[in-house]
Order: sequence, then C-alpha cells, then structure tokens
Amino acid sequence: MKRLVSFKNLSQEEWLKWRKKGITGTDAGAIVGLNPYKSAFAVYQDKQSIETDVRDNEAMRQGRDLEEYVAKRFSEETGYKVRRANAIYYNEDYPFMLANLDRVLVGKKAGLECKTVSPYSVDKWKEGRIPLHYQMQVQHYLAVSGFDCWYVAALIFGTEFIVHKIERDEEIIKNLIMIEERFWKENILKNKIPDPDGSDNYSEMLVKKFFETRKDQEIQLFNVSEDLRRRDQIKELVEKLEKEKKMIDQKIQLQLGNQDASYAIADEFQIAWITTVVQRMDIKKFKEEQPDMYQQYTKETISKRFTVKQRKEKTKVA
Repeated sequence: MKRLVSFKNLSQEEWLKWRKKGITGTDAGAIVGLNPYKSAFAVYQDKQSIETDVRDNEAMRQGRDLEEYVAKRFSEETGYKVRRANAIYYNEDYPFMLANLDRVLVGKKAGLECKTVSPYSVDKWKEGRIPLHYQMQVQHYLAVSGFDCWYVAALIFGTEFIVHKIERDEEIIKNLIMIEERFWKENILKNKIPDPDGSDNYSEMLVKKFFETRKDQEIQLFNVSEDLRRRDQIKELVEKLEKEKKMIDQKIQLQLGNQDASYAIADEFQIAWITTVVQRMDIKKFKEEQPDMYQQYTKETISKRFTVKQRKEKTKVA
C-alpha cells in the first residue's frame, strides 16, 4: 500500500478530484452491481466528468461529524487503539485501486470503517448481516492495503452500536480486482459506456444521447427475442406480485377496520392506515373556463416513449 496524497490540507473539491483518479472503496459495490443506491454507470459518469459535486446533505454531514464518535465507541467496545490514516492510498500492483481509510488499528494489520445508520435501515443489519456493498467496500480496502482483516463499526441512531469483523477473502478479492481492472481499462480509460445496468440515470443517458430519431422506418433486430420473451415473463410476474401485495394490504386493512384502528404493530413492523386530504387542480375545468390562461401556463414537454407489444403476424421487414 502506497500513499497517493495526504488530505490533511485538501479542500473537499480537491479531495473529490483526487478520487476521480481511480476506483475507490465506495465505487466497488456499484461496479459489481451490489449497491442499491449507486450504479456502475454513475461511477463511469463521475470518473469521466471534470466537475465535482460538492453538494452536501444532512446524512453526509452527520456521517462525517459522528465518525470520531463511532471510532471512539469502537475502541471502548474492543480495547483496540485506532488512528487516522489522513491520506488516499493505492495498490502498487493495481494503481487504479484507491483507498480512503477511516481509521487503522494501531499495532495490527487491520482497518476500521465507521458507519452511521438510519433506524429505517436497521433491518439490513439484523442477525449479524452487513449490506453487501459495504462488504465489497471492505474487501476493496483489504485488496489495497494487504491487511488481514477489517472492522465495521455502525451506529444505528437511537437503537444500538454494532461491531463486525470481516476477514480477508482471497477469492472475493481476486474477482473484485478482475472486475475493477476490466471496468477501469475498458470503460474509464477507453471512455466506453458500460453495459446497461437498469439504473434511472442510464435510461436518462439513453434518451439524451438518442433523443433525435435518425430513422423513421422500421428495422429488423436480431438476437433480442429471448430478452423480449423474458421481459414478458418479468412483466407478468410483477403484475402477480403487485396483486399479492395488494391482497396482503387488504387483509391487514380489514383487521384495522374491524377494530376501528388507524395504527398497529406486528413484531418489528409499524402500520398506519390514516385518512389524508390532497388538493389537486381540476385541469379539465380550468381549461374549459379559462382557455387563454390555460394556454399561458401550459408547458410543452417532449419525451421518448418505449413500448413493446406482440405482433399480430410475423412478417419479414424489408
């Protein structure tokens, strides 16, 4: 593990720019498709952009402010002393692999990742579980550092303090390096858009990139029929699951209604069935009674609509 740059005197914008020079621990879970909040395409966009997003939110602010508290609690719980790393490091064999470490354990080949967790996400940490993208983040750090193990300390607001030890997994590290190396060399360095990943920002990119239709005629597609059949199966399954979910809701609503209740608890679940009032503008009436004003406040939007339906008969396309 080699030091790339000290961030003691770096501004947040400068720190973000240095992180663009490689793949970080928080990128790892997204690249392998295990981060529910970030996609591989989002990582690609970030690395290719010269802009840095220094916008903050309350969760990010609290995470930074409470990092020292989480580290202190970890030392109290385990007896291990920790120190700040104060730098971005890289793997000598794979220089694109970067690591921004929260803490390292004094006198041990081990690190510490400090997390603050919303009580709404407590179920993801139950029974010794650790979210998969955090596991990938830790294995990435182990790959960069060469350490033997890593600790994850998580403060779940108002609920509990959790400490997990994650051992070095050579098989996971080997696969992670292979995936990250391919992503860095084939996508980032060659500026090649990653394969579709199902994310919203990938769809937005496609619409923006291909907004202007280049051909009005119908074309023949090849090697997509199996995908389209699978799409039909998924659509049917989603409809069945939505109906099943609605049936469960109705079953619970019936119990609430029979007991004239708006709120209930069931094991780890809290349930509410309350009356809400939403005021919406009657567009149809407004258009009829105030046509000039309606036109004045109407904004035209243009989008691309994607549809798939069964053909009535199979004919060859010229």
